[in-house]
Amino acid sequence: MPTPARAAFGLTDTPNRHFDTVIMGRGTYEPGLRAGMTSSYAHLEQYVVSTTLQTTDPGINVVREDPADTVRKLKSHPGKDIWLAGGGKLASALLPEIDQLVIKRNPLVIGSGIPLFAGPFNPTTFLPVSTRSFDSGLRIETYTR
Repeated sequence: MPTPARAAFGLTDTPNRHFDTVIMGRGTYEPGLRAGMTSSYAHLEQYVVSTTLQTTDPGINVVREDPADTVRKLKSHPGKDIWLAGGGKLASALLPEIDQLVIKRNPLVIGSGIPLFAGPFNPTTFLPVSTRSFDSGLRIETYTR
């Protein structure tokens, strides 16, 4: 959850349970930037993959090289999990490094969107671990490699 939303829900002093790092593409980062938030996830270590992004926010690490190399380095350090926040192209580039998928499925068709993985055809098997269903029809499905 973005830092401003954490504040709105009174979670500013709540420790992170699952993630201590977020990696996102420029397309995921920019909507917050346009809204005046240079650091949307200040409670996490933040990485933005972009070859052109210029930022002066010390809380943002811009990844200009292969994002998979960056993720491998991050995974070798102690800490919590890494959250891949949006971006089908970035997800495709990081597919070999993804250990778990947490997919939120809503019973709403809007007609367009971002593909989960936008890259070459590359069948990869993940096994279902759990499904959590809500009265609204929302389902959160977890898969592991």
